[in-house]
Amino acid sequence: MAGQTTAERGERQQESSDPPLARRRLRLRRLRTIIILAVILVLLGAGSVWALYGSQWLRVERVSVSGTRVLTPGQIHDAADVPVGEPMISVDTDAIAARLRRKLPRIDSIDVVRAWPHGIGLKVVERTPVLIVQKGGNFIEVDDEGVRFATVSEPPKGIPALELAPSRSSSAAASLRRFGEGRLVREAVRVAGAIPAAVARSTEVVKVRSYDDISLELGDGRTVRWGSGEKGAAKARTLTALMKASPDARYFDVSVPTAPASAGS
Repeated sequence: MAGQTTAERGERQQESSDPPLARRRLRLRRLRTIIILAVILVLLGAGSVWALYGSQWLRVERVSVSGTRVLTPGQIHDAADVPVGEPMISVDTDAIAARLRRKLPRIDSIDVVRAWPHGIGLKVVERTPVLIVQKGGNFIEVDDEGVRFATVSEPPKGIPALELAPSRSSSAAASLRRFGEGRLVREAVRVAGAIPAAVARSTEVVKVRSYDDISLELGDGRTVRWGSGEKGAAKARTLTALMKASPDARYFDVSVPTAPASAGS
């Protein structure tokens, strides 16, 4: 060791100091990379916010409507009140849907979608009447949930009339007090949905006297005593078979589907 030259000692000192220096340089390069990436991310974020909210590139320019049957696209446009010209990202789709359901009860469901970059789509499903209730000179449409959703001046074709005609018996009065008119309407809707297709086409009136006394009046003068809305599928099968077995009958009773009856000719 004593015989080492000054040059040799300097080389050894440089070798021992190089690793820490290299590590410091590596840390500095990593720090510069992190700073550059952070700046890029900030710029990208700011650019995205500006593109979404401040630019003219992503703003509402058109509103499309689909799915209407009775309602018109113009009615949907007016009720939706979509903020044309506003940034697409700021459009409150839930508020638009709620506004449409509130203003147009005929709408059963509404899907409000963003069609980037400039469109708002309104996909409408309208309620379908299964019964109508006459009120004065107008007709109230009732859907398959018992909702009275629209009043029209002309009854829709092929839709039976709902006639609430509670009998004067004590049991019918008790039924009305217990279930209420709304429940009786829903039972009538339930019956209307279970009627066999061939019978439904000729059904003109669904008459409700009480919860378990619902009957059908057909266009050719025949009558069907259905009973309550329970066991609808079984009653439908029984009625179809009974009508085939007794084609000249005028009265059918399927209120107890396991013990049906027919009468008249």
